[in-house]
Amino acid sequence: MNPLEEALAIKDRIVEWRRDFHMHPELKYEEERTSGIVEEHLREWGYRVKRVGTGLIADIGDGERTIALRADMDALPIQEENEVPYRSRIPGKMHACGHDAHTAMLLGAASIISDHIDEFHGRVRLIFQPAEEGGNGAVRMIEGGALHGVDAIFGLHVWADLPSGIIGIRDGPLLAGAGIFRGRIIGKGGHGASPHQTVDPIPVAAETVLALQTIVSRNVPPIETGVVSVTSINAGKAFNVIPVEVEMKGTVRFFKDEIGALIRRRMEEIFDGITRAHGASYELSIEELTPPTVNDPKMSAFARRVAEKYNLRYGDVEPTMGAEDFAFYLQRVPGAFLTLGIYNEEKGIIYPHHHPRFDVDEDVLPIGTAMEVALAREFLRG
Repeated sequence: MNPLEEALAIKDRIVEWRRDFHMHPELKYEEERTSGIVEEHLREWGYRVKRVGTGLIADIGDGERTIALRADMDALPIQEENEVPYRSRIPGKMHACGHDAHTAMLLGAASIISDHIDEFHGRVRLIFQPAEEGGNGAVRMIEGGALHGVDAIFGLHVWADLPSGIIGIRDGPLLAGAGIFRGRIIGKGGHGASPHQTVDPIPVAAETVLALQTIVSRNVPPIETGVVSVTSINAGKAFNVIPVEVEMKGTVRFFKDEIGALIRRRMEEIFDGITRAHGASYELSIEELTPPTVNDPKMSAFARRVAEKYNLRYGDVEPTMGAEDFAFYLQRVPGAFLTLGIYNEEKGIIYPHHHPRFDVDEDVLPIGTAMEVALAREFLRG
């Protein structure tokens, strides 16, 4: 069995699935239609399927070893601007990150694996996950038993920063840990003509924002990486009224947990010190959304060997400060998160993830399916 030949033989079906999912995007925890289609096929092909909300855990085969392959299914609240036959039919919703492709590729792999299950000496588990986009669907799937008995796990994400058809493989940190912070600077409001009778929270907030920018530049070691971005500030409505408070929110990113802890500590100290200096007060919450996505070097090396054996092109992929809840799987089970290049200037596929004109080079879909099949086959050979 040659995984790429098998995948190319069903390319039209994979593309058809991808386009169908693309035309009917569903946001996090709303993936009823998508998971229903996937479940119907899986049961038809002999998989043992367990539902976890709008997610699916599907097993086939038996043995001492188990490999898991994961695809996410949710879309984004974005209005699509592509003029293509398979454009989203749902206003304000779009597959702008490629999860439609992930689902279609893994569904293709499911079909091939079921046809050749006698060649897989162990159990293959497929995880069709909801709510990757800010919903931490991976945590729900883990709580539902997705990793029970699993020896290794792999995920595959289409990647706008790689040329089409290249499988990106990296040891160690690939994606950042991410957190969201919400802060309030609380002063004393009053008339804009009498600032001396107030505690104006706006200059306090401005000083705080500037100080936050020094965390990465002056506290994080230069050979490490971190991000602190204030992305929203709201205060007041009238031109002649000093408001009582300023609200702000933003994101923090980091590759190492100790850097994340440093950022959180310094943010607390900055909010505390600046507000006390001006006679104001504050509230600050910092919520970790996902930890860093860190590939097991042995699993990355295994993925390279698999790609070489089956003549699938691969290369290095640069780390990014984006985040992925696949990280939660990798905290518990050895594995690797791989990427699949889709950038193709000739086809006009040049837009980044989460852009309203994001699209996928569909010629790469069989490559992703083949890699998933090959990973499962080789891992279960021992």
